[in-house]
Amino acid sequence: MRDQDTTPNPGSLAFTEDLYAEWLNDPESVSPDWRAYFESLPGGRKSGARLGPSFRPYSIFNPPELHPPGTNGHGPAREKLAPSDVAAQQDRVDQLVRAYRSRAHLTAQIDPLERPRPKLPELEPEFYGFGPQDLDRRFSTSGIFGAPTMTLRQIVEKLRNTYCRSIGVQVDHIDDLVRKNWLLERMEASENRVPLSREEQVRILTRLTEATLFEEFIQKKFLGAKSFSLEGSESLIPLLHLAIEKAGEQGCTDVVMGMAHRGRLNVLANVLGKGARQIFREFADVDHELYRQRGDVKYHLGYASDYVTPSGAKVAISMCFNPSHLEFVDPVAIGRVRARQDRSGSKDNRGGMALVMHGDAAFSGQGVVQETLNMSQLPGYATGGTIHVIVNNQLGFTTDPQEGRSTTYCTDVARMLQCPIFHVNGEDPEAVAAVIRLSMDFRREWNADVVIDMYGYRRRGHNEGDEPSFTQPLMYETIRARKSVREGYLDHLLELGGLTREDADRIAGECRAGLEAELDASRAKDYVFQTPGLAPVWANYKGGQDSAVPDVPTVFPKTRLKSLLEATTKSPEGFTVHPKLVSILARRMEMARGEKPLDWAAGEAAAYASLAVQGVRVRLSGQDSERGTFSHRHAVLHDAANGRRYTPLAHVDPKQAPIEVWNSPLSETGVMGFEYGYTLDYPEALVLWEAQFGDFDNAGQVIIDQFLVSAEEKWKRLSGLVLLLPHAYEGQGPEHSSARLERFLQMCAEDNFQVANVTTPAQLFHMLRRQVLRPWRKPLVVMTPKSLLRHPRAVSSLDELSEGRFHRILADVPPKGVKKREGVTRVILCSGKLYYELDDEREKLGRQDVAILRLEQLHPLQTKDVEAALATYGKSVPVVWVQEEPENMGAWSWLLVRFGATIAGRPFSGVARPASASPATGSPSSHKIEQQEVLDRAFGRA
Repeated sequence: MRDQDTTPNPGSLAFTEDLYAEWLNDPESVSPDWRAYFESLPGGRKSGARLGPSFRPYSIFNPPELHPPGTNGHGPAREKLAPSDVAAQQDRVDQLVRAYRSRAHLTAQIDPLERPRPKLPELEPEFYGFGPQDLDRRFSTSGIFGAPTMTLRQIVEKLRNTYCRSIGVQVDHIDDLVRKNWLLERMEASENRVPLSREEQVRILTRLTEATLFEEFIQKKFLGAKSFSLEGSESLIPLLHLAIEKAGEQGCTDVVMGMAHRGRLNVLANVLGKGARQIFREFADVDHELYRQRGDVKYHLGYASDYVTPSGAKVAISMCFNPSHLEFVDPVAIGRVRARQDRSGSKDNRGGMALVMHGDAAFSGQGVVQETLNMSQLPGYATGGTIHVIVNNQLGFTTDPQEGRSTTYCTDVARMLQCPIFHVNGEDPEAVAAVIRLSMDFRREWNADVVIDMYGYRRRGHNEGDEPSFTQPLMYETIRARKSVREGYLDHLLELGGLTREDADRIAGECRAGLEAELDASRAKDYVFQTPGLAPVWANYKGGQDSAVPDVPTVFPKTRLKSLLEATTKSPEGFTVHPKLVSILARRMEMARGEKPLDWAAGEAAAYASLAVQGVRVRLSGQDSERGTFSHRHAVLHDAANGRRYTPLAHVDPKQAPIEVWNSPLSETGVMGFEYGYTLDYPEALVLWEAQFGDFDNAGQVIIDQFLVSAEEKWKRLSGLVLLLPHAYEGQGPEHSSARLERFLQMCAEDNFQVANVTTPAQLFHMLRRQVLRPWRKPLVVMTPKSLLRHPRAVSSLDELSEGRFHRILADVPPKGVKKREGVTRVILCSGKLYYELDDEREKLGRQDVAILRLEQLHPLQTKDVEAALATYGKSVPVVWVQEEPENMGAWSWLLVRFGATIAGRPFSGVARPASASPATGSPSSHKIEQQEVLDRAFGRA
């Protein structure tokens, strides 16, 4: 029988399982107590099963009957430990340390409202069999804290100071032990505190004063106005200052911020340096003539400035404009950082940083957060780590956390990353300072995200006109009784000495005087409202009306095109091209030599390559964009022998600009938002987002509606992002037929963006080149093809690329040998792939009296272009718009509103499928019947 007094730690799962195995083989080999215990387990000896990982003999979550004998459910009995058993005692100390590192965050005093936190027995020495007599016994700590030995009392004190005060830490989800130990060493060495000089303490007090008085001033001067106050979380202001200052010390030159409306005005005024007079002028709302059908509310606006740190470093800081859709700015901000890093040629993602602020309810509730976190370590989207700061009000609009999430913390979604999660009490500014400094060091060291969950509260309601006690009466009774964060910190500094009440009053007096002066300036009769301008990188680009910016040449020398296309077919020596790609690349070579016309993929590749050799960066990302959803692009080759990757487009010329094609994660909102953000800081690049199927853009609708479509009108922000959306009716069902052309057209106004449905490789070539060579910057939505990718008639010659241009409307093409069609009695207008079906039907019917015009660009659509295209046909000739989509979809409704019953003085009508709730049938046979009905009606046969 085993000697229970000399056994290893019986609190060890490994020991218990070993003893259980011995008991299974020989019941007499263990003590009577252990024998009785094992026999009491479900199934007893007959089960023959191991206890397994779910068996936790000393866990507080286990029912008492599952604890080993002598423990009473609270750890091993003290008397069972023999004094000579040093190894067992050391093992128990190590268990205690591990418990603090993994579990103490649950007890940390992170809630400024001081609601009770749980008491965890496993954080007490008694849980491991230690008594008062053991507290001054020394144990080895060389593998824990670096010091050779410490007393148990010292160990516990250090652990409590590190993990149970104002900072709670979650690192157990980090699998990389080197990274994890890097954090543990720094936290435990400093006990999660950083010494602050008197100057630093005064600076924090000053910033808390500015934040507090700014909110109070607005409440008094603009009674009842919405400001979405920061009160209760004012420590955000010194946190941001410390982050920017640390970034400057680390050589970071750019910081891009994203945040929702809570506290935005405070951050704009007290971090980015937007003049308070401008904000007060916006509250007064006396410049209404500037905002007729444009502009946005003040707490959605962005700003940019240069920040000079105390050490003299200069950091460009920028706040993204953001709608009320809270977290959707996250990928936008990070995309902007990537663009700045790429512009600077940064190879290690050191030059820029995203600092994104979140709300607690939104961070756990909105899926774009997960999408953004998932991109953080992907090569095509990484930026060297983002600092995420949750301004935790412990409340949604009126929704308590237990109603808004199924997790312990709002940050639990971030455990998907190999990054620390810090929970910090926002009423302890010095703890906040310690966290942000450690976070910045971690990001710098590991190029990874960090999440800071700053617990505060919302002193007022969701907005200043809201009564929060309707739904949280007890919480707000507590809040009303609390001092401000500034007053609490001032009390702390007064206790320390070195700062007097007179010093604090002087700081507050100067702040109030400054605000009063700014208010007076905002009311001056000669005040000139400062409209936010574009960054210097936008100096050569403009928005506004399409007609005000002339087209530019988009041709490219034919001989150079040939060599570029040839280069796209080549791979390095020793590279094994997949056997099925050999023939595809051979055909591309024939196209490059002019022996065959160019297909869609060749036209696209020619556009990218020609731009790159002209110094234009090209970035394309989307789901499976490297190969192409329809296996047409093959931009990235994979060695069939070893999987090595090679991108021919990136090697067409030694001096070319980069061409990047990235397979994106299975995300629409996040990736589209990222690419939109990229365009905001890289206007000279061609940036494209491709949907796997056009209808997938539905999942990015917030980015389309709130940013792409309206940013120029709301915020005077321009973007040249291209959306490639596969679209056409080919019997593939309701989900993969329509990119919802009607939605884009419905949002068209004031030339806000471009919508095209082109039909030839040459048109694609010139359109993509025009998009970046023309100084006019508007988003471009392209209804790209599927079957046309390999259609024998959807081809172009090299001459059309080297000599042509983009045609907004393509004229009718008479049969070979015929100069022009005579006696036209009907004009069909259409767009996209349907043209080829209409043309085939015309030939089959012998209807040479019907002309077919292709509307390649649907918006902006100039009336003069339509009139010029129809000028060769008589005024009485009817014009018929023909589309594949149902009548309530596609372009027909929009064209009807635009032109009415006549177009360019001619009768105008439409042909479409009957109105439908669903875009298309799921039956290929039904599709063919419906398609033929459309063709019949187009030619007046039905």
